[in-house]
Amino acid sequence: MRNILIIILSLLVLSACRDDRQEDFFLSEGKIKIHRYDRLQFEASALNSFTSLQKMNMDFPHATKILIEDVLALGSVNDEKINDRLCAYYSDTSLVNLMLDVEDKYKDLGSFEKELTKAFVNLKKELPSMTVPAVYSQISALNQSIVVSDSLIGISLDKYMGEDYPMYKKYYYNYQRKSMSPDRIVPDCISFYMLGLYPFPWEKDHRSLFDIMMYRGKIAWITEKVLGESDYGARILGYDKEQLAWCEKNKKSFIEWVEKSRHLESTDPMIIRAYIQPTPNKILKDEVPPMIGVWMGMQYINAYMKKNPDVTIEKLLEDTDYEGMLMDIDI
Repeated sequence: MRNILIIILSLLVLSACRDDRQEDFFLSEGKIKIHRYDRLQFEASALNSFTSLQKMNMDFPHATKILIEDVLALGSVNDEKINDRLCAYYSDTSLVNLMLDVEDKYKDLGSFEKELTKAFVNLKKELPSMTVPAVYSQISALNQSIVVSDSLIGISLDKYMGEDYPMYKKYYYNYQRKSMSPDRIVPDCISFYMLGLYPFPWEKDHRSLFDIMMYRGKIAWITEKVLGESDYGARILGYDKEQLAWCEKNKKSFIEWVEKSRHLESTDPMIIRAYIQPTPNKILKDEVPPMIGVWMGMQYINAYMKKNPDVTIEKLLEDTDYEGMLMDIDI
């Protein structure tokens, strides 16, 4: 079966090649195409294909540079020995098996292309000057899930094999594996792209939990809006029915507790991580869903936008007066 899959990959990779520019294609065809860079990686390393290696460098120079220099940190893309180093890296048996498993799971990315197209069409309406990114799939050797750089989105399919994927259980905690399901691919693409377009202003004085919570909350809120979601937290935060039910039941009392605790004005990294990161912590109770601060930010943003229907998404993204927003809403 594995040999048959390798032969199929050899044929499919010939149709996977197109340079890493998306905007013109999107504007003319009206759809997102996910370029199968991961298949070129497999051809170049596991099958020792010099042609595929050339295509990686010639047709996807930006993606290859990011992979070598930033994701894998193997050295400079201009190093005369870098191609040998790259192929040797991916020739590891575990990585070859991982690439085969990725191809077996992701034979077709049509459903993801369709949802990404819908999301970027909606986002382009709100942000007319936004460049629609080129999108490609890759094997990051279990490094970054989503790579964003200069109107480019790289999806590491090997980081979205499902939380029960056997290899994950060797390297990741349960809370980490929950974010590694195929359902998270599209929300992650949209949110990470917007985080890149509208980065948090760390150079300013506003670095409290409240500022970060509102910033992350508006990115998450916009992501789910352009995806057409209504249960805020279900897709972008990966909340299950029980977690959503807890949030709904305890919304008022928990927000009141947080406000009284004075955590919102805190700049303590440990407190901020407790609310923003999915990692276990000793500050909040075990039953509190992870990343509850992002969920809270989404609630504040949702209330603000309901009260101010004239505020566009573009204005919301540019607005950093979060205290002013809070004065204008009632949760």
